[in-house]
Amino acid sequence: MSRLQLLVTRKLDGLLQGDYAGLLPGPGSEAGESREYRPGDDVRRMDWPVTARTTTPHVRRTVADRELETWLAVDLSASLDFGTGQWLKRGVVVAAVAALAHLTVRGGNRIGAVVGTGGAPPAPRRRGATPPAAPVVRRLPARSGRKEAQGLVRAVAGTEIGPGRADLGTLVDLLNRPPRRRGVAVVISDFLAPPEQWGRPVRKLRVRHDVLAIEVVDPRELDLPDVGVLPVVDPETGELHEVQTADPRLRRRYAEAAAAQRAAIARELRAAGAAHLRLRTDTDWLLDMVRFVAAQRHARTRGTTR
Repeated sequence: MSRLQLLVTRKLDGLLQGDYAGLLPGPGSEAGESREYRPGDDVRRMDWPVTARTTTPHVRRTVADRELETWLAVDLSASLDFGTGQWLKRGVVVAAVAALAHLTVRGGNRIGAVVGTGGAPPAPRRRGATPPAAPVVRRLPARSGRKEAQGLVRAVAGTEIGPGRADLGTLVDLLNRPPRRRGVAVVISDFLAPPEQWGRPVRKLRVRHDVLAIEVVDPRELDLPDVGVLPVVDPETGELHEVQTADPRLRRRYAEAAAAQRAAIARELRAAGAAHLRLRTDTDWLLDMVRFVAAQRHARTRGTTR
């Protein structure tokens, strides 16, 4: 864990220059003073009451929030305990949390998290079948300070993944309760749950907060290699299947289905108005995050939307 935090600190501080209040930097949301409109100003910031009073176009300046609150919804379903690249998907999730925590506390802001995983292993019963265990959710309160942020990262890394799948929709809904002032909400998951389960909660979250969705992907979830008979275990159910990967038609259908699934995820996140960052287990996830932050800052500076 200390090596990961050192890697995040050195690389982010070395590649990101300037003051970043968080992963989605912006001009702020608190209302400030009005001034006369100038060519190039964002028309969405027009101050219509002052404009009507003075008959001269005015825009409302905003003041950057100095104590933003960032909340993470971290999905640690059993499917995250998988990986064929340099990292397990779970490792990429923890690394993303570490990077987010580092970016957040640099500005003296607070960061908290709700962490969901599958249910604990069911206890044996003498009579009848054992019902599936309920998903486990852990809430980590939002705090400021480097030590507190490091403690949050350690807590996420130390969360035991239970069998089954966390309810991503419920996990996202927890970021809306209790209602908080405008801030940043980050959802980290592989988003393998059906979009209809989590799409509406993400849209609801976007009404009040800037939302970032970090999708964690393994290359074997996108295509299958030709390796003959491949035994595959579903990490959420424990079911074992044997797949004949030498069949080109099967590999093609698999790749088409995977592409359609990822397109549906991207479409749902775009409809919800969330920023979308995809991290892979076989690439430099930290460099991908740096590029994303730089692109977000450039887009906000130019006044463009995501």
